[in-house]
Amino acid sequence: MEGRKAMYDFVIIGAGIVGLSVAMQLGENDSDAKIAVIEKEKEISLHQTGRNSGVIHSGIYYKPGSFKAKFAREGNAHMVQFCKENGIPYERCGKLIVAVTEKEVPLMENLYQRGLKNGLSVKKVMKDDIKEIEPNVRAIAGIFVPSTGIVDYRKVAAVYADKIKQKQGDLLTDTEIKGVQMNDDRIVLTTSQGDIQARFLINCAGLYSDKVAEMAGVKTDMKIVPFRGEYYQISANKKTLVKNLVYPVPNPDFPFLGVHFTRMMNGSVHIGPNAVLSLRREGYSKTDIHWREAAEILRYGAFWKIAGSNMREGMKEMIKSFSKRAFVKDVQRYFPQLEEKDLVPAKAGVRAQALSRDGKLLDDFFIVKHDRAVHVCNAPSPAATASLEIGARIVHLVKKQVRNG
Repeated sequence: MEGRKAMYDFVIIGAGIVGLSVAMQLGENDSDAKIAVIEKEKEISLHQTGRNSGVIHSGIYYKPGSFKAKFAREGNAHMVQFCKENGIPYERCGKLIVAVTEKEVPLMENLYQRGLKNGLSVKKVMKDDIKEIEPNVRAIAGIFVPSTGIVDYRKVAAVYADKIKQKQGDLLTDTEIKGVQMNDDRIVLTTSQGDIQARFLINCAGLYSDKVAEMAGVKTDMKIVPFRGEYYQISANKKTLVKNLVYPVPNPDFPFLGVHFTRMMNGSVHIGPNAVLSLRREGYSKTDIHWREAAEILRYGAFWKIAGSNMREGMKEMIKSFSKRAFVKDVQRYFPQLEEKDLVPAKAGVRAQALSRDGKLLDDFFIVKHDRAVHVCNAPSPAATASLEIGARIVHLVKKQVRNG
């Protein structure tokens, strides 16, 4: 408890993979700095970090020149290097993106060109090549992305945490943020375990990042809207049908949608996600509802703007959420060998998606500098892949703000 009473140089809110990366790199940059990470849960990395697909993304989907494209490409290489140096199991198995109809071929060509613009090594593959990579998938053409890999990000986060402790940083779990007071000489954080003082604040609160920003007096003109991603797992007797990673040609407006076939580090194969509105920010099941949080989303005018303009896609996702038969029908476009009995429900995740007041999904990472604070207000996938890059970027911003007083 003595550590909680001390004045810290830096306090990071949120012990997900991004918050831990920031704390680790701040400690490496300044070994004398007093650093604390505060986390409301009793363990680290329980939410987005612990419930994602485990993919080391390449960056092929993201707009050229965006932070996502740059950080995913560079983060991919750095994540693999970090895993090698720290003995973390990973595989660079590659990803196959497939078209199953002639209508999808032009979209696939656009994606291929985007991959080239993002500086990636990507390869067009036709039926014979596809059969060598994924013998059981049904497709007429594809793109192979060799740099894509898989890892268990909770193991990565655990190594980040160990390195924080080695630099005498504090991990204060079971500590929920209740309020932020920005004073002239210090920041006072009111928490469930008492007050914590800091000279500088970094907000990496994920699903609650907008709430923490509000506490600190920052107007971001956006709100986090939670989308639950629901998955199935292929039964043991059929999982060998999928060798590695098979993704559909994405909807350009919603590249995170569609049935993705993902082999995990433990050998299981997950299919999903769909994406449905969650009525709780950490709502991992259909019945998990927080009425105040739900009302806040439903009162947000921007939500109805995007819901209205994307009604067709939204309804398709809802149908697949409530109808396993509909979900399997989509699955069978790629693997007709799979039947309803071959799929069992798997752990769901919730995507913290920022939605601006004009009704647009924030497409890129969104980081706000304010006073003696940095707020990471939009960092969905590929944030885990890019966690080292995001951390380095935030350390740069922090050093610049501290230097400028």
